[in-house]
Amino acid sequence: MFRRHAMRLFVPILAGGSLRDRLWACLGALVGIALTGLLCSLVLPPAAFAMLVAPIGASAVLLFAVPASPLAQPWSIIGGNVASALAGVAVAQTISSPALAAGLAVGGAILAMSLLRCLHPPGGAVALTAVIGGPMVTSAGFLFALVPVGLNSALLVLTGILFHRLSGHSYPHRAVPVAGHVLPPQSAPMFHPEDVDRALADLGETFDVGKADLELLFRQVELHARERTQRPA
Repeated sequence: MFRRHAMRLFVPILAGGSLRDRLWACLGALVGIALTGLLCSLVLPPAAFAMLVAPIGASAVLLFAVPASPLAQPWSIIGGNVASALAGVAVAQTISSPALAAGLAVGGAILAMSLLRCLHPPGGAVALTAVIGGPMVTSAGFLFALVPVGLNSALLVLTGILFHRLSGHSYPHRAVPVAGHVLPPQSAPMFHPEDVDRALADLGETFDVGKADLELLFRQVELHARERTQRPA
């Protein structure tokens, strides 16, 4: 009994997650970060810029571990990190108090990403880095948003696109089954997309899944429910 409960601690908490997916994510992050760092080291002058910004590691977790997440899509990663860097640099250049600047930078980054439809959690760390990153970041000014942040983000996304062609996951994500999983034909669904909107409004929460994926999931749930209820007892 104790062993069974203990093993549950190591079960992925993400719906649909499997050990195979986690192993692919580990390999993807290894390849993505290593290749991004290598390419940046060949392009950037070592004395002027860091090879990698730390938040790009968090971007890699999203990109390779949850490639279907709206927060992990190409525009979310590139736009979110660059917009956050710009917000952070702007605050750092106008606010002298480090604590206040840090708070305003992260808050401003969330606002910028929300307005630009590129919400990306590591963007908060990018904005914070722009404030507390030290002399190298301060001297770079707004160029920090392009090099190394923008360059890191673009290279990581390119690596993710190529890698997920091998992993079998769609990236940039589309609401379709992964390779090897074909949906059987089914009758018209019992719900309308507006029903999904109303249900989300009723719950009053924001979920890290696209509405198209929810509709696909619900239709498959309906199909399996019909098969189960029509099965002879």
